[in-house]
Amino acid sequence: MVLDPTKHADWEIAEEAETRMKTVYELGDALGLEKEELLPYGHYYGKLDYRKIMNRLGNKPDGKYIDVTAISPTPLGEGKSTCCMGLVQGLGKRGKSVVGAIRQPSGGPTMNVKGSAAGGGLAQCIPLTPFSLGLTGDINAIMNAHNLAMVALTSRMQHESNYTDEQLAKRGLKRLDIHPKKVEMGWIIDYCAQALRNITIGLGGKMDGYTMQSKFAIAVSSEVMAILAIANDLADMRRRMGKIVVGYDRNDRPITTEDLDVAGAMTAWMVEALNPNLMQTLEGQPVIVHAGPFANIAIGQSSVIADRVALKVADYNVTESGFGADIGFEKFWNLKCRFSGNKPNCAVVVATIRALKCHGGAPIPVPGKPMPEEYKGENVGWVEEGCKNLLHHIGTVKKAGINPVVCINAFYTDTDNEIKAVRRLCESAGARVALSRHWEKGGEGALEFADAVVDACEEPNDFKFLYELDTPLSQRIELIAKEVYGADGVSYTPEAREKLKRMENDPELKEMGTCMVKTHLSLSHDPSKKGVPKGWTLPIRDILTYKGAGFVVPVAGAISLMPGTASDPAYRRIDVDVETGKVKGVF
Repeated sequence: MVLDPTKHADWEIAEEAETRMKTVYELGDALGLEKEELLPYGHYYGKLDYRKIMNRLGNKPDGKYIDVTAISPTPLGEGKSTCCMGLVQGLGKRGKSVVGAIRQPSGGPTMNVKGSAAGGGLAQCIPLTPFSLGLTGDINAIMNAHNLAMVALTSRMQHESNYTDEQLAKRGLKRLDIHPKKVEMGWIIDYCAQALRNITIGLGGKMDGYTMQSKFAIAVSSEVMAILAIANDLADMRRRMGKIVVGYDRNDRPITTEDLDVAGAMTAWMVEALNPNLMQTLEGQPVIVHAGPFANIAIGQSSVIADRVALKVADYNVTESGFGADIGFEKFWNLKCRFSGNKPNCAVVVATIRALKCHGGAPIPVPGKPMPEEYKGENVGWVEEGCKNLLHHIGTVKKAGINPVVCINAFYTDTDNEIKAVRRLCESAGARVALSRHWEKGGEGALEFADAVVDACEEPNDFKFLYELDTPLSQRIELIAKEVYGADGVSYTPEAREKLKRMENDPELKEMGTCMVKTHLSLSHDPSKKGVPKGWTLPIRDILTYKGAGFVVPVAGAISLMPGTASDPAYRRIDVDVETGKVKGVF
């Protein structure tokens, strides 16, 4: 029995579907994997030994590579994960060999207002509860590895403040002379905890640590997560882990995790996490889950390893980039594809009538509150005006030389006239358009979507990066601001400009990628500016250095690396059936 998504919650649909799940070995058989290449965690999901798989299949031709991105979303999200699962299910219905490669959800949005990113309705990744609540422990490993670096840093600062050079030498230590006001790193936790954005640590006596200002960020924004997303193998991860800059000494020399003798131990936490996770859709197609979300404050991509495995074991790999094409797709395009060497055959831009109305003039929806009445009736004018934002994102995909497919992620409340308006405007811009009802009908509702993607993958493309690595950092930032966001230019705070000058004079930093931090709710830095804002300048307030991951991180506007929890978060409705142990209320 398949439950009706208009009458049942996502967790109820997932729970019913989980009674028919394939075992992890059945999933492995569907991918042509050998038994020793599977690392089960129970019966229905597990990890993949990527080294054994790639050693056996490394010379096999790659399948088709499809990235799923979106327009600038409302605060409610526009269903990229749902579309990924729907497309995988639709391709499965067409008899294609297909696998999804998506990101693991963060506990922050799962326990807040956005949900677990498992998809929704009849297009989900299951089993839902493990997927949403830690899975095989990758994010926990990231937190332990990252926070161990902070333990090493803060204990070293304490010892250096308490001991002379001679006493340090007896303990096998050399004074690093870390500047307490130039500590770049902070702590991480996998929740949205605004109370931890700015903290003071080391209060008490001299045995209670070094007193200084510190901070927390959400776990998935950690450089360790970025390294997991882009590492080629364990040796590459170990090398990158040692290059993480934790702060600077009093002469502005960078202090790394290797300087703190902690990089090896950090990598030890990550050995198992480097193996991607294997799950399935509601309809039994394999899904590889690896790395994390938040493309507005992180790289926000499924891992290079996950994609490489997927491209070898299936004819179609559907991967996902976070938020809109200005954020997630830009990083997929200029960072992930550069690191991996893989070139996409097609990119999907997800749009909803709801989001188009929001960009066209309707009131902005507020998570946790009823949808404004204006969204309940037909308004083709709002949809047409909102399509300016969609057309901007189509243009971004085309600048990468990729064939765009617009997926209208249909709600049962959408009207024919609204859908026709989207088709007309997007087709006139040279994009394929597919209406997909996967949320309501699963794979059967995604056949038009699947066919459009298959057609797009057969066309040749001219993939190219927006910038080369020898382009000066200031020019790269300006290129992204103007060509992707639509800004008139870029401004810098004095602190950011000083960092920019230092970075452009550092030979090692000159050739690192650029990972922008910006709100996902607008093409601009201001989340209240919808549509395609005109006449604005992108303000860069800070520039962070992720030497291990291999990119610099310009921070635009007021965005924080630690989101906040809303007044009506999801955790208020999550509970456990004490008789069965089943979790209910996750969405």
